Amino acid sequence: MSKFDEKMELYTSEFKKLNISFDAGLFEKVTKGLGPSIYKTDAEKVSCSQASEMETVKKNFLLKKLGCKDSPKLDDAIKAVCEKMGTSNRNKYRAMFYYLLTKEMGKESVY
Repeated sequence: MSKFDEKMELYTSEFKKLNISFDAGLFEKVTKGLGPSIYKTDAEKVSCSQASEMETVKKNFLLKKLGCKDSPKLDDAIKAVCEKMGTSNRNKYRAMFYYLLTKEMGKESVY
């Protein structure tokens, strides 16, 4: 089994734990789009409690990658995904977080 397949298995089990249904095809595309960051312990997870990290997610993913317009709606989407993944959950994997943001913003067509 490849490292990528192992990560996909981990994320799939995490989705099941959180009771979140997902589109496997789209999720795989989002995950591949993250490149080697999914293999780096520090870069693999998102911290909703760090304002600087949330700003980076907004700037680099929502604005640049998804092509969203800057508005309070972006902050609301980030907050909604943080809540969906659970505020006490320490395993907010970036691949899952970005997938949920893509769905939240209705930007599936980017992938």
